[in-house]
Amino acid sequence: MDIETLQQRLQRGDSEAFQEFVTHYRHRVINICYGFAHNREDAEDIAQEVFIEVYQSIEKFRGEAKLTTWIHRISVTKSLDFIRKKTRKKRFGKLRSIFGHDKEVEQLPAPASETPQKILEQQERARVLKQAVDSLAENQRIAITLHKYEGFSYKEVADIMNTSVSSVESLIHRAKKNLQKKLSGYYEKND
Repeated sequence: MDIETLQQRLQRGDSEAFQEFVTHYRHRVINICYGFAHNREDAEDIAQEVFIEVYQSIEKFRGEAKLTTWIHRISVTKSLDFIRKKTRKKRFGKLRSIFGHDKEVEQLPAPASETPQKILEQQERARVLKQAVDSLAENQRIAITLHKYEGFSYKEVADIMNTSVSSVESLIHRAKKNLQKKLSGYYEKND
């Protein structure tokens, strides 16, 4: 697929081009969103918002960055917006539960091939890691998520974050150090 031709067709409002575009980038956008949301359904909802944003603002795209970089930036921004909204809802939900207005129970299906003990241990480790990553400074969290979980190169992360490669390297280095500090106590107790 020739991205420049597709971009021109998108900017002219070609609906077939938009369908091709969504088909081509859907999985990549969902994966980026999943790296932040940690939930498939939420990631798909966020991806839908990403494509709506692309559709509504493609005419304004000036080509200062690659189209793919622009899409990735929108994906990250929409994911972070989702997390912020969800965090606000959780805070409000805690208030509601204090006053007895909220009776939500979370259940996770377990694969049949593993023992309940192993499943609980894996869920606990995943929860602790997610909390540690979520507690990083925003730029560190974005950089480490895009590089380690989504597989973007330092250059691609730099383009998405609109910063230099050396800044990304520094962010990832600090993120790793901070994660090591945050997780060392947990793993010393539990291993």
